[in-house]
Amino acid sequence: MIHNPILPGFNPDPCICRRGDDYYLIVSSFEWMPGLPIYHSRDLKNWSLCTHVLTDESQADLKKLPSAKGIWAPCLTWSESEGLFYVVYGVMNSMNARYFDVDNYLITARDIQGPWSEPVYLHSSGFDASILHDTDGRKYVVCLDWETREGYEKPGAICIAEYDPVKKQILGYPKRIWRGGTDRGCIEAPHLTRRGGWYYLMCAEGGTGYNHCVTMARAKDPFGPYEGDPENPILTSQPAVSDERADWDHLKPRYYNPSSLLQKSGHGSYVELPDGEVYMVHLTARPFVPELRCTLGRETAIEKMVWTEDGWLRMADGGRLAQTEVPEPELYQDAKLLPRLGSGSVINIPDRDDFDAEELGSFYYAPRIMPQSFTDLTSRPGWIRIRGQESRTSLNRVSLLARKLTSVHCRITTKMEFTPKVHQHSAGLILYYDNMNYVNLRKYYSETLGQSALSVVSLENGVRTECEDTRTPVGEGPIWLRLTIDGRSTRFFYSLDGETYTAIGETFDTSRFSDEYCSYGEFTGTMAGLTVSDRVFHRETADFDYFEMICDESEPDPNL
Repeated sequence: MIHNPILPGFNPDPCICRRGDDYYLIVSSFEWMPGLPIYHSRDLKNWSLCTHVLTDESQADLKKLPSAKGIWAPCLTWSESEGLFYVVYGVMNSMNARYFDVDNYLITARDIQGPWSEPVYLHSSGFDASILHDTDGRKYVVCLDWETREGYEKPGAICIAEYDPVKKQILGYPKRIWRGGTDRGCIEAPHLTRRGGWYYLMCAEGGTGYNHCVTMARAKDPFGPYEGDPENPILTSQPAVSDERADWDHLKPRYYNPSSLLQKSGHGSYVELPDGEVYMVHLTARPFVPELRCTLGRETAIEKMVWTEDGWLRMADGGRLAQTEVPEPELYQDAKLLPRLGSGSVINIPDRDDFDAEELGSFYYAPRIMPQSFTDLTSRPGWIRIRGQESRTSLNRVSLLARKLTSVHCRITTKMEFTPKVHQHSAGLILYYDNMNYVNLRKYYSETLGQSALSVVSLENGVRTECEDTRTPVGEGPIWLRLTIDGRSTRFFYSLDGETYTAIGETFDTSRFSDEYCSYGEFTGTMAGLTVSDRVFHRETADFDYFEMICDESEPDPNL
């Protein structure tokens, strides 16, 4: 069996495609770089982090963008006739006054590892753009056409435009073709596919919250008219019928379904296997209850699907509710394609990194800039040297080397050497949701004590608290820093010998690191990592011997 989610932690808006025996899955990355992670599998159960599409800050300038803006909802497809991978993605620049200023781009590559072409601008009509490569060589781009006018249903309708690959431009203005297969409203995330004589439009409805779902429609012509699946929605966490077209808030916590571990299920994309089996990946989340806060963010799950005799897609178990256990593909059950390490974890991301490699691991991220711009693996072999820059609240250049939190039961440890010279120097361990919400155990120079010290700094929805009662003088030798997350409880520890650890600071509420609690961002997930700040010259460095994140990948207990 495959255990959901297949990609735990911050891995939202999945899109899947197949090239031969290889399956590739791309997810959103928002303000984090490198952008657009792609995962690879040969059996749909064991996944590895394969590559990133955006690895150069010049490809997508995310500096100054608030949290939850940046790279949204990519579409990954394989064009067999051209021998090209296509990625369509949007850069959300602003959501001020609900205008949603987004630029949509298209890039291609012959190899999934790249190099990728220069971005081709498509349009700015709306978000969640995706592309269909038709059998006659024509190409169509669909997206949500965002609505801002008074008196019109919001957030809008699905639109389509033809794309000319020779001229590299959209032909004409996008045309609206579909308003949804339910009355849940908030339609988005369209994917257009062709099967036989039908064009199938798979969408998300209900908002990317607790009334989320996957719906389908079909037509004989890509421009319609479309007929909805009579059984819509085909997948959800909340099967109850609802009429929410007048409420375009996305979260809708009143639709939480206590009988389902997987919540917010929607935003799907399907793939057909060589033997005709069908699987759909989709977004999901696992909240703390009763607060309904999803610390791990929106994750990726997979479901087994089947085509009916009359040409509609259904869950293989006959229901609509997202499942935690899914049958493995029959095609690959006897194949020795990858080591069977069990699903629910990415198999090539280690628990511990001793920084012995010549290049930084691809599983590290930084907000808005590439982590290679402030890290150094060569000056001190076996250690990573991080150069400090702006404060952690900045939207510009922050030295934060982070990994995705994949469980609310984990222990994170590092060994650090750092000698701060002035009070603007600090370095340490951080749990980070966005630039307005984090907790940081840092070593800094205390003028009050006249020497280096440890203290905990908390930022909660923009309110900064320096926990002065945690101020602890320390020497200039190595120091071990630890963060433990045990369900709802998050706490820091330190050690001077790597053996005996002392708690420092209060116990923080893990659940507040979530879309539902944070006021300045949404749609992402909690990260943990190493951070250095030099708010004088942006040149002071700290050395870290290793970074260890030991997580229990089992399901978080919602009652903790």
